Amino acid sequence: MGDVVNLNKFRKQKAKKEEEKVASSNRVLFGRTKHSKEIDKKKQEASRKKLDDLKIDPTETDKS
Repeated sequence: MGDVVNLNKFRKQKAKKEEEKVASSNRVLFGRTKHSKEIDKKKQEASRKKLDDLKIDPTETDKS
């Protein structure tokens, strides 16, 4: 006699393999390295600091 095969397990394994393929392709398309994330974060902080430094505060202006 042949081996008994649980079809639910087979379907789940097949679905899991398909999901892994999709996840793998998404990692390639949308993934970023930790280094590139840190660089972007530093650039944002620098630009925010620059804008804050250039901001004119109305309470600090001379009232002459």
